[in-house]
Amino acid sequence: MKILAIGTSNNAKSINRTLASYTASLVTNADVDVLDIADYEMPIFSDAREQELGQPEQAREFVQRIKEADALVLSFAEHNGSYTAAWKNLFDWASRIEKKVFQDKPVIYLSTSPGPGGAASVMKTAVESAPFFGAHVVESVSVPSFHENYDPEDGTFTNPQILANLEAAAQSLSSATGAAA
Repeated sequence: MKILAIGTSNNAKSINRTLASYTASLVTNADVDVLDIADYEMPIFSDAREQELGQPEQAREFVQRIKEADALVLSFAEHNGSYTAAWKNLFDWASRIEKKVFQDKPVIYLSTSPGPGGAASVMKTAVESAPFFGAHVVESVSVPSFHENYDPEDGTFTNPQILANLEAAAQSLSSATGAAA
């Protein structure tokens, strides 16, 4: 099974990319492709820019990478209670190519932040809009206080409940794709 892991932040040290990659790695026998959205920076989307530029190659490549995956693991970063500008822009361009951006794939939705809220606001928005964009959310997990719960030296979560939630999400993704866990 091929899993595309995406953290929706263009920060070079994205904790959401770390969370997405970590969770995807919990799926047994999965080939994990970690996408860095910093590689997909484009002009801010507008109808006028689309008429002028067409569909940028980066947006077409992003849609293709989703197409090639069997499942997705997305971890949403939160800026001021909403999606990051980098993610929203990439998503807007991609949705002009494929309205169902996630192409009816099974998906784990995650979110995390340095604080105790765990990016729960953006997670709520993402889960509510998922059906409109072809995401079959099999699990959603919000991780609070990332730096207090993740050990970068060991590359694992130290909070047993968070770890159990992430393992359960990985198992649900395996079940949703029919892969052996």
